[in-house]
Amino acid sequence: MKYQNVCIEGLGYCLPDEIVTSSELERRLAPLYERLRLPEGRLELMTGISQRRFFPEAVKPGDVSIHSARNAMASTGIDPNDVGALIHGSVCRDFIEPATACRVHHALGLPQDCVVYDVSNACLGILNGAIQIANMIELGQIKAGIVVGTESGRHLVDNTIATLNESENLSRNDIKLAVASLTIGSASCAMVLCHKELSRTGNQLVAASARAHTQHHDLCHSISGKNETGVGNPLMQTDSEKLMAEGIATGAATFADFLSETGWSPENIDRSICHQVGLTHRRLVLEKLQLPVDNDFATVQWLGNTGAAALPTTLALAAQTQFIEAGQNVALLGIGSGINCVMIGAHWQTTLVSGTGEMPLGMQRGGALQAG
Repeated sequence: MKYQNVCIEGLGYCLPDEIVTSSELERRLAPLYERLRLPEGRLELMTGISQRRFFPEAVKPGDVSIHSARNAMASTGIDPNDVGALIHGSVCRDFIEPATACRVHHALGLPQDCVVYDVSNACLGILNGAIQIANMIELGQIKAGIVVGTESGRHLVDNTIATLNESENLSRNDIKLAVASLTIGSASCAMVLCHKELSRTGNQLVAASARAHTQHHDLCHSISGKNETGVGNPLMQTDSEKLMAEGIATGAATFADFLSETGWSPENIDRSICHQVGLTHRRLVLEKLQLPVDNDFATVQWLGNTGAAALPTTLALAAQTQFIEAGQNVALLGIGSGINCVMIGAHWQTTLVSGTGEMPLGMQRGGALQAG
C-alpha cells in the first residue's frame, strides 16, 4: 500500500481527568494479595505502568469520540462538506447497533453522502480505519475523512478486580491470565486525513503494511454479557507471555514488508510510535526491529493500555510536544491480538493537534517521559 496523494492532516484527543494508580488497584485487590501472599508493587514492576485514567462511569464512548473528532476538525480547518468518510474504530462503542459512527457523524453535522461505519479489530481499529480512508482518498473517491475511537477501561478493570477477589480457588499461575486486564486505561483520539490538494501540513502518508498471523487468535479473548447500553461485565483472558512473543514475531515480519513498501531502512526512521501495552513489550519490539528507544515516544506508563486509541493518542502527544519535527520520517508500529499487525509510514512536516485533558508536567514542557 503506497500513497502519493494522502496527508495525515490533523489529530484531536481527549484524556480523562480521573487518575488511578497501580498501587490503588493493588489495594483494592487486598483479599487476593493476602490469600496468595503476593508482594505489593507487583503490577507496576511487571508492566511498567504506574497509572491509568478513566472516564466517568456514565459516559459513553460516543460522547468522548464526538469531542475528539471536533478537536481534530478544529485543528485542521477542513470544511465539513469535504469529509466523505467517518469511521469509528475502537473496541468500545455505545451499542451493538447502530454503529457508534452514526451518532458521531450526526453530532459533527457531516454530509449525508458521507460513508459511515464502525471498524473493530482489537488494538488496530483506528489504524485500520485510517488505511481505509487513505485508500478512498488515493482512489479519488473522497477528499477527506475522519477516523475516531474511544476506549473506556473502567468496566473491565472493575469487573476483573471483583472476579479475582471473589474466586477463592485461584493460584498464582491462574491470575497471570488476568494481569493484562489490569493494565487497561481510557483515552480517545481522532485523525483527519485528506488529499494533498486540501492539506496545509504536507504530512505525506508514504506507505502502509499489514499482516495476519491468525494461528494465534486464541491467545487473548474478551467476553462480555452486555446490557442494552452495550456495557456489562467484561472479562479478558490473555496468555501475556506467549502473546508478547508471537506479537513481536508478527511485528518483525510486518516490518520487513514495511521497509520494502516505504523504501526506508531502520536508519531512515527518525521517530517511531510503538504499540502501547507495556514497557517490556516496547523495549523488546524496538530491539527486534533495531530501532533506538530514544527515538520512540511512550505514554503507556501513565495512560496504561488504551487499546485502539493508544497509538494514535501517543502520536498526537508526540507531535504536540514537538517530539516529532519537520522533515522526519515517522513509523507507526501497531500490533493487535488476533494476531494482526499494521504499520504506517509518514513523512512529517507541520503538526496540527488539538487536545482535551491534562498531560503530566514533564510532557507539557516538551519531555517524552521516557522510561525503562
